[in-house]
Amino acid sequence: MRRAVPALLALGLAACVPGAPPSPHYVLGQPYQAGGVWWYPRAALRVDETGLATVADDDHPALTANGEAFDQTAMAAANQTLPLPCIARVTNLETGRQVLVRINDRGPPTPLRLLAVTRRVATLLGFPSGGVARIRLEVLERESQEAEAAAAPRGAVAATSLPPPPGARGTTGVVAPTVTLAAAPAERQVPLRLPETATQVRPDPGTLWIDLGSFPAYDYANIQRAAVAQLGAQVVSVVDGRTESFQVRIGPIPDIAQADRLLDETLALGVPDGRIVVR
Repeated sequence: MRRAVPALLALGLAACVPGAPPSPHYVLGQPYQAGGVWWYPRAALRVDETGLATVADDDHPALTANGEAFDQTAMAAANQTLPLPCIARVTNLETGRQVLVRINDRGPPTPLRLLAVTRRVATLLGFPSGGVARIRLEVLERESQEAEAAAAPRGAVAATSLPPPPGARGTTGVVAPTVTLAAAPAERQVPLRLPETATQVRPDPGTLWIDLGSFPAYDYANIQRAAVAQLGAQVVSVVDGRTESFQVRIGPIPDIAQADRLLDETLALGVPDGRIVVR
């Protein structure tokens, strides 16, 4: 999540020192600003989201945010808030192809995209020529716990001040101290490089929408809707068991270009909570 501020479990935003050797470690990170919004890294592993994925830039620093070597041929990806590392299943909803990735980096630095994947992942998933695909992101809890345990602290814990990731900006120009956790002994290590295993499921490209938040009462949802009413926002009642909530949405949206434009406009109107989803 973005603007919702829980107990701020973030320990600090990890970044890489140019020329430093790989030193994989567990990272959450301090809240940081990128793409015009604040991001709040969280320890949650029960994540099942949809959105748009892009391809990581070739000019990426040598190391990822948690100190692993960046490699465009690896089964790896970047996300703005998930704990690093974690393991996730990524499905290209347009082709039905799905793979496992190791999320070991922060990014992409924009609310328009949910994930940035390596070129190898994009190839296996069958990304279109434009390099942006509709995806489903499912974090695998057990596998992620094993990956975290391998990078969890075992001994000293060091605190360092590090700069934000590419594209991010801070109010003072310096990110708060980061707690970096030393890697565990060899017997607890899990492979850093995942196998290239692709699975074919039924394609389900769905429709693009912009979600602008879920609220426990209609009045609160309507305040959010009113802020972006000119963009066609609506309030939808969602019932889960005995609990009713009210979601603010814009859509359906015919294509990615228009979804990007509408989300940019919600940001310009002072509503930073929007995200592009696929339904």
